[in-house]
Amino acid sequence: MCKQNTHFISDNNVSLHRVLKTSPEKVFRAFTDPVAIASWLPPYGFLCTVQQMEAKKGGTFKMSFHNFTTGNGHSFGGTYIDFQANEFLQYTDKFDDPALPGEMTTSVWLKKSIAGTEIKIKQENIPAMIPADMCYLGWQESLEKLAKLVEPEIPDA
Repeated sequence: MCKQNTHFISDNNVSLHRVLKTSPEKVFRAFTDPVAIASWLPPYGFLCTVQQMEAKKGGTFKMSFHNFTTGNGHSFGGTYIDFQANEFLQYTDKFDDPALPGEMTTSVWLKKSIAGTEIKIKQENIPAMIPADMCYLGWQESLEKLAKLVEPEIPDA
């Protein structure tokens, strides 16, 4: 039996691996299109608003997650450090809340495989107030939503 999701947690970093039944181009577009990322990135029970996204090397983004149950939210933003279309994406994240200090770095590798697209994600320097296990669980939900977005092949007509 294949293990679809694996993770490794060390300090406050998480690593994820998954294979999606679609092309690297479609997965990359899901990471760089503001409407698409708002639909899959927030974990279940959260909504996302993308205020700004300039998806290119050196470009910046700003977004907010809102807890649908409580109405509370948090905003964050960052900079695209590296940007190789359909292959690699690396960006920083910094929360606006001073109680969540520091700057995270997220790296996303995409590789075409016989089954579709192999995706590897590493998020480093997660603020100490966020347990890595909780971050990992959030990513698991996000990747499940990502698969539901990118795997269907729906024709226009």
